[in-house]
Amino acid sequence: MGRLGFSTTESARLLLLSVCGVLVLSVVLAEQEGENLSGLSNNPDKAIFAVRENGTTCLMVEFAVKFLVPYDVLALNGIDLITEQASFTLPRGAEIEGKCGTTESEIHITWKNNAYTLRIYFSKEFRDKGIEVWKISKVQFVYDTSETSHFINAYNRDWKHTASTHRLSALVTPAGRSYVCTAQQTLTLISSDHQKGITVSMYDIQIQPFDIASDFMFSEPYKCITDQRERLEETLPLILGLILGLIIVITVTVYHFHLKLTANQPQLPRDRSMYKNM
Repeated sequence: MGRLGFSTTESARLLLLSVCGVLVLSVVLAEQEGENLSGLSNNPDKAIFAVRENGTTCLMVEFAVKFLVPYDVLALNGIDLITEQASFTLPRGAEIEGKCGTTESEIHITWKNNAYTLRIYFSKEFRDKGIEVWKISKVQFVYDTSETSHFINAYNRDWKHTASTHRLSALVTPAGRSYVCTAQQTLTLISSDHQKGITVSMYDIQIQPFDIASDFMFSEPYKCITDQRERLEETLPLILGLILGLIIVITVTVYHFHLKLTANQPQLPRDRSMYKNM
């Protein structure tokens, strides 16, 4: 009987572990369901990625990204180190993983057999007057200097470095809307490779990490300040031209009426001596 009780307890424990394992596995699979939609863009530099959870789009990013990464190269004397710059872009064929939540979301973009990984973390918060916004709270970039297509003759080969932002609050957007910006947005990350500064530049951006109402569809856009300023600079000359044209029309019209009124009034002779002789 004791042996039977032990077997029953063990069976219950194994069943519980199996159920927990299935739940954990389902959560992991849900977190890592990413789709590459870059083929929908006509721009060869722009990538489109989506994260889906339970068959529903919960995070979408559409952007072009450029990286500028300094790395060490051995000088010709074989002793000193000099710094070179690797410049490359985010490829459209990257692999996607992600995680969606009510207040925190993230997307991981990997390419070149895991030689490069870009991780972007999003969070929600309340600002003044109870306004809810979302923002990019952290960006990480992992790169392998043994990848020779970009890091030519790198000194620290077979090394993976991680670059991260510090106390980031970028692309702040009202909740329920997507961030849109054509202008370049630049972030500086500090690398584990001797504190080198990594530059990550994003442009032609549309991002929404929360509250996507329709599958594969961004919500109402929120334009960045730079785009709004550039739009104003483009339209300001047109507005000033219209105002100037309106002023000219009004001036000509007033002058025309003035001439018309003066033409209808009787004209007094300028030489009044004739009245004195009469």
